[in-house]
Amino acid sequence: MATDRIIAVLSGKGGTGKTLVSVNLAACAENATYIDCDTEEPNGHLFLKPTITEQKTIFSEKPVVDQSKCTACGKCVKACAFNALALVGKNLLIFNEVCHSCGLCSAICKQQALVQQQYPIGSVVQGTSKTLQFYSGQMNIGESSAVPIIKELLKKTHEGIVIIDSPPGSGCLVTETIDHADFCLLVAEPTIFGAHNLAMVHELVTLMGKKCAVLLNKTQAGANPSEEYALKHNLKILGSLAYDEHLAQLSSNALLACEEEEQYRQFFSNLLKEVLDASDSHTQR
Repeated sequence: MATDRIIAVLSGKGGTGKTLVSVNLAACAENATYIDCDTEEPNGHLFLKPTITEQKTIFSEKPVVDQSKCTACGKCVKACAFNALALVGKNLLIFNEVCHSCGLCSAICKQQALVQQQYPIGSVVQGTSKTLQFYSGQMNIGESSAVPIIKELLKKTHEGIVIIDSPPGSGCLVTETIDHADFCLLVAEPTIFGAHNLAMVHELVTLMGKKCAVLLNKTQAGANPSEEYALKHNLKILGSLAYDEHLAQLSSNALLACEEEEQYRQFFSNLLKEVLDASDSHTQR
């Protein structure tokens, strides 16, 4: 069983139990690292209650226009894929809220009327929680992309097991988060909508060539479309966590289930072993 592994926990939508799984896996691992990349709504700290030792502001580059140099040619406006630029008469307007900091506008401006300047977009924190190393990032309200924050969170090399709490969905933030992951654990709900979102994130990790498996969460008696999807697509099921009001109560009170109940300590310890064993395998079964 591998001891040095980067495990990303994903879900196709918010609310599936991704953070519940991530923090409990991290708490069951010895001398592990937990990284919260859900920068729009990071909440791993609520469960792990770390002592913060370092905080850093993260900057991105945004264009600033020198109207005296701008000839209102409109090339930058046409080139911007995010509609962050507009011409009003001969004045060039920039909408930072939708700017993705790609730098294309400055690169194509022959008049050098657009200059990239540093702009704060969020922060990252570092700390400890018992034997865990803790990292988390948060994007400022109104920002369009947290990619620089995620890059900062993942730039260090860590020894031992690394558990990444990924952003929900399958967009560019998720792609950036799982780029260097050794294995992806997909968390899915037992609904048609849950199966749809499982398919979405499964397609992403498959395109990226990542080994993966699924945890079925909130399971109940009756049909489970997510389980049906996994079986149909030969997606290995590592476990099933039944819906439990007591577990929901523990989570709503920001308590680690693996520290409160022996049955959950056993469940997440076994799940961690299953994940590490599966990540060791060279072929997904």
